[in-house]
Amino acid sequence: MNATPDSEAPVDAAFVRRWLAAATDAVERDAAHLTELDSPIGDADHGTNMRRGFLAARTAVEQEQPQTPGAVLVLVGRTLISTVGGASGPLYGTLMRRAGKELGEEQAVPADRLRDALRAGVDGVAQLGGAAPGDKTMLDALVPALEALSGALDGGEDLARALAAAAAAAREGAQATTPLRARKGRASYLGERSIGHQDPGATSSALLVAAFADTAREGA
Repeated sequence: MNATPDSEAPVDAAFVRRWLAAATDAVERDAAHLTELDSPIGDADHGTNMRRGFLAARTAVEQEQPQTPGAVLVLVGRTLISTVGGASGPLYGTLMRRAGKELGEEQAVPADRLRDALRAGVDGVAQLGGAAPGDKTMLDALVPALEALSGALDGGEDLARALAAAAAAAREGAQATTPLRARKGRASYLGERSIGHQDPGATSSALLVAAFADTAREGA
């Protein structure tokens, strides 16, 4: 029988710092690919901007050493807002800051609290960008990931398995943006010409969810 969320090790600041390290490595590894995806429908800088932002966030966390999971995410969000160009900075910054504030000042939280925090972050992204699933944005990866995470936890899966399901859903959601017409953001200006290109924001979002899954699996 799978462990219930409450029976496993809670999510603490060390967990979120490990996620940040994994996410930064993933963004660095795939920066060129993200920029390649951004070239036909954006400003051809998504990978460069994300790499700069996550490297800066990792440095900020190393220097300031926040002691709670919420504080780590708030610092990451604040740093992304100040260092990532274009719309991605405010959107990813809002995602992290909202999630961090939802976690509050607790030293450690169970899996369901992490889920609720991520939901608050995703809601913040939707409000800021005025987008919804199907608009060919990062929400096309984040919303399916959140639904898969919630469903797995409600079904009794542990955090590692639940995040693995979320990562798979995010990856599939990003891939599914290819035939969509963009309705929000820079790509929406292209109209029909945005069809046939995978959304770079959804793709980078899937990378971040996969980093969460990797972090939980390695700690299991």
